[in-house]
Amino acid sequence: MTNRKSQIIQLTIKNIQEKGYLSFSYDDLAKELGVTKASIHYHFEKKGDLGVAVCEKIQAGLEKNFLEVDQAEIKIADKPLEFILIRVQQIGNNGVCPLSALQADYNYLPTSMQQKVQQISQLEINLLVRLLAGAKQEGRIQTVEDLESLAVLLISSTKGGLQYRRVLGDTFFSKVLEQFKDLLK
Repeated sequence: MTNRKSQIIQLTIKNIQEKGYLSFSYDDLAKELGVTKASIHYHFEKKGDLGVAVCEKIQAGLEKNFLEVDQAEIKIADKPLEFILIRVQQIGNNGVCPLSALQADYNYLPTSMQQKVQQISQLEINLLVRLLAGAKQEGRIQTVEDLESLAVLLISSTKGGLQYRRVLGDTFFSKVLEQFKDLLK
């Protein structure tokens, strides 16, 4: 991938996190990058094409984070929380998950993006389920049988917690993480 193409994708992710998919234009991107709109169109003919590239970047990041955690030399039982923490760290302070931002705009996305957002959403759940299954085998999770439901709870709580953190600060989000630690005992 060319450097300019990567820059466009990264800036688009930032715009999606800050404004949502619907609230930025190629003109906005061009101004922020100091290039012409034609330069953006050269790499991504339509906004939907750019959106699909963003989805692919998000998917690659999820898969990379999963592999890092899965192969890390930490206790298997600690891997689900570590996966969540890595994702949160990448989002940064006052940030929202770019996938969550796309999910918020889902009904207005082109069909090609809707399909990618669905795939990535399910992938995120599936990856966490795999890590939770390891923790369950180690005896860390004893009271939960439906690991997919637990993954959905953890992911949605994390993303909701990130929204609340923007308003109520880090102390609020710390409480969310403490509850995760208790739940995953």
